[in-house]
Parts: sequence; C-alpha cells; structure tokens
Amino acid sequence: MKKRVLVTGGAGFIGSEVVKQLIQRGYKVRVVDDLSKREAKVPEGCEFERFDLTVPENAVVALKNVDFCIHLAAKIGGIGYFHKYPATILSENNKLYSAIFEAAVKNKIERIIYLSSSMVFESTDHFPSKETDLKKIPPPLSAYGFSKLVGEEYCRAFYDQFGLEYTICRPFNAYGINEAPGVEVGYAHVIPDVIKKVLSGQYPLELLGNGMQTRCFTHVSDLARGIIMAMESPKATNQDFNLGIETETRMIDLAKMIFKLCNISKPFKVEYVPGFTYDIKRRVPSSQKAKRILGWKPLVKFEDELPTIIEWIRKSEGYV
Repeated sequence: MKKRVLVTGGAGFIGSEVVKQLIQRGYKVRVVDDLSKREAKVPEGCEFERFDLTVPENAVVALKNVDFCIHLAAKIGGIGYFHKYPATILSENNKLYSAIFEAAVKNKIERIIYLSSSMVFESTDHFPSKETDLKKIPPPLSAYGFSKLVGEEYCRAFYDQFGLEYTICRPFNAYGINEAPGVEVGYAHVIPDVIKKVLSGQYPLELLGNGMQTRCFTHVSDLARGIIMAMESPKATNQDFNLGIETETRMIDLAKMIFKLCNISKPFKVEYVPGFTYDIKRRVPSSQKAKRILGWKPLVKFEDELPTIIEWIRKSEGYV
C-alpha cells in the first residue's frame, strides 16, 4: 500500500511539480496551501485544503493520517523580495516551522522532508559547495538565507528531542514553466525577471551588478524527482542533500541567450545597475552525495528548456 504524503506549499512552483510526480507514482497526496502566489494552482488528483499553516491548530489537522510531510511552504521570492521583507520572512517562516514540526510530532509521522535552499551557502568561499561545508562557513547574512538555515536546525533539534526523522533537500536555482515574473524587479527569480524585461521592450536591458554572477540552473522536474527519491530512500533518513546541476551560467550569458531566443531585432546591449546587498556572486553545488546515495542526477538540459519558458511567459503575460 502506497504511503500518504502531505505537501505543504503544494500549489506553488516546485510544490505542484512534486505533487504531479507523486501522483504519477501512485501516492495518495494531500496539498495544503494558502494560494498567496498569483500563479498558484491546485494540482489535479490530490486532496486539497486551503489553510494558513502558521496557525498550530491548522497544522495539526493538515498532518493527520499522513506518513510523510514534504514541507515546501515558505515566504519566498527573488532577491528583491527578500531585501524588502526581511522581518516578514523571518517571522512567518519561523511560525511555519514551529507549527509544522510540532504537528508532525503530535501526529507521529514517519519523516519530514524539509526543503531548504542554496542560500544557506550565502557566505561560502568553498566551490563547489558540499554539504559538509556548512560546518566550516559563517551563517547567511540575509534574513531569507538565515531563515532556511534555521529550518535545518529545526530538523536536527526535533530529531534529537522527539525522534522525528528528517531529510533536508537544498535546491539550487530552480527554473521551469509556471513561475510568473514579479511585479517588481527581483520579486521573482532571475530567469522570469529577465524574460519579462526583454519581452516588454526594455532597451538597453538592465542587469543587476556586473553580469559576472553565476548560477547553476536546475529544472524543476529534476528537483522534484530528487525530493521524492530522498523521501523514498531509507538511506536518506537524517541526511542532507544538495540538489543542483554543477554547470555555472553567468548572468550576462543568460541575458544574451534570452535576448537571442526572443528574436529581438536590435543588437544586444545592457546597462548595469546597482545590485542588492546580498546579491551572491557565485553559487555552485556539489551534488555528488545525492548521486552516490540516492542515484540522482539532473537530466534536463538548460538550453533545451529555455525556449519553452519564454513562450510560456509570452502567452501567460500577454506579450505578442
């Protein structure tokens, strides 16, 4: 008999893909989401409840009669979002952790799979970043990065005190369709932001910083598959995993690719504008632990999927 899985934030960008793949694998899935994101969409084939999970009573109800909880619900956005709302991010994410972890203990679930973030490596100078590097580097300076690291401490603390087993997954720069551009620059992640700028006719194209920042873009379907593999593997119990492609892309090169794929008739031209305080210069994971223990590796090629994302944003945002 397949296990019952709760996915918090299961109507969101990564969450909806996790739910889709769980259902394809025959799991009974419950989704709890507050639908606060404008692109949030309840996946087909799941049990759905619209709850505010910062309320402890709601969390207890949400976790009744489930075996696993994949906890994705969080205050999250692009670099502009977490610079504008640091107190909200810290406060709301902490409330979510307390409510969810305490409810997980009360309901005696088998394991919680916590979605952390590559931002826990915000202060690193170790590349590629390994899971063990977290013990060697300073904590993140941004409220968002720090809040995700706090969630990892919840995992360990609730195991130490209550025996609640956990798995930590750290996605590196998720991309794919179904992530809408932000209302303001930096409210969403960089790919939808840059696509919106190009399609809206911004010229020259404005880039934050000097364009030399690097990211390792990992398709949402690969990340969802890795999260589920971690849930299914007994070897992943009380372990942490980086999930990300190990190939770096410079922001200036990303901008050139998007500009070309959008068939802009003008020559490529950028204007560099001041970046945000916590604009990470380099981010690259080592995903060798996930490969060794889970057998996971990314399969989707970035250059193959970028045109699909551009067309999705073109249609969904009404560009012609």
